[in-house]
Amino acid sequence: MSTNSENNQLRFGPFEVTSQVFYTTPHSFALVNLKPLLPGHVLVCPQKPHKRLTDLSAPELTDLMQAVQRVQHMLARHYFTETETNQEEEQGNNPKLKKGRNGSPEDGSFNIAIQDGAEAGQTVPHLHVHVIPRIRGATAKSGDGPGDKIYEMMADENGNVGGALWDREHKQQQQQQNGAVDEESGRPRPGGGFPRIEDAARQARSMREMEEEAAMFRGVLEKLDRESS
Repeated sequence: MSTNSENNQLRFGPFEVTSQVFYTTPHSFALVNLKPLLPGHVLVCPQKPHKRLTDLSAPELTDLMQAVQRVQHMLARHYFTETETNQEEEQGNNPKLKKGRNGSPEDGSFNIAIQDGAEAGQTVPHLHVHVIPRIRGATAKSGDGPGDKIYEMMADENGNVGGALWDREHKQQQQQQNGAVDEESGRPRPGGGFPRIEDAARQARSMREMEEEAAMFRGVLEKLDRESS
């Protein structure tokens, strides 16, 4: 695993996120989200803490987009699977038995988003690409999915990546200091042109949950590597 600091830690802006990372490349890394908007919502970032898309060199930009594609294939493999009735088993009066099929990106859809700058809603000063799988019959725009509300969610407290990470570190500081710490000073605020819908009470995931998800995604990537070799 390559790193972007001297002490073998991966940092997302000012936040240490090494255990949340499930994929690294020479110039990029992907990590699970502390407060995902939908199942599978992850982030892909450049290794260097560039703030804006225009700050990336050509090799870094190419690497970042290739990493996004790779993550899409991984998420599709995990989330865009379908179950199909085995005809022989059905004829044998056991229709409940199913067989699975590995998913591909064409079996679902994705929201791919970059909030490029604070006025666009960027709450961590480190460029990051949101990759959000939209699962047919579950989280797709049509049917019972959240529809276009996903764009409002990304720009309000639900999508406040920096605020969620700030809250986690603030809680750790309180535990270490056993005293009062200013709860509002320096906390990133959501925004980006959509009406803000405050939902700070929305629960963040535990570190254990994020580490387990990161390990699961690494396993899916390893399966993809074995199949392509």
